[in-house]
Amino acid sequence: MGLSVMIEGNSGVGKSSSIQTMLPEEVGIFEVEKQRLPFKSKDYKVVKNSTYNIIGQVFKDPKLKAYVIDDSQYLMVNELFDRAKETGYQKFTDLALHFRNLIHYVNTQLPDDVIVYFMHHTEVDSNTGNIKAKTVGKMLDNMLTVEGCFDIVLYATINDNKEHVFVTQSDGYTTAKSPQGMFDSLEIPNDLKLVDTKIREYYEL
Repeated sequence: MGLSVMIEGNSGVGKSSSIQTMLPEEVGIFEVEKQRLPFKSKDYKVVKNSTYNIIGQVFKDPKLKAYVIDDSQYLMVNELFDRAKETGYQKFTDLALHFRNLIHYVNTQLPDDVIVYFMHHTEVDSNTGNIKAKTVGKMLDNMLTVEGCFDIVLYATINDNKEHVFVTQSDGYTTAKSPQGMFDSLEIPNDLKLVDTKIREYYEL
């Protein structure tokens, strides 16, 4: 079984830029909405305008050990806009099902040593004030707690020293989480190669 990892945070806090510490031959990148990476390189394997179907076709026979879906919430957003004229609640059920099925496929069908990183925007929960993965409506939240589908959720932010970091555990207001002992500290650099290495060492992949 593969491993899905969520890296969540606001736009501009270093989620996508963390990819540049990976070698181009180490990672495949699915760009769902954006057309360019936030750093200069022509060597990365980037699939633009990625959809569930495109991602699914690659995952039928993965050639790499690491993939990034950037920004994964647009898989839901784009489907919602494509079906904006549909009435009723069925489309929201479908939105939740399609996103959940992608995560489930990664977790159950990909080879053991394949890790898929979901770069995902966050929002503030209007009821609790907590920071959570962005979705497309309350009905979807009620049907699918997105972070519950992941064993590892890193929260991308800028700390008090103006450093771009990943937070590895929740402070009660975010949904960050990681297995005990996987990371050495509450904050780590926004370095995807570091994250990938730590995960592989921890699970002996």
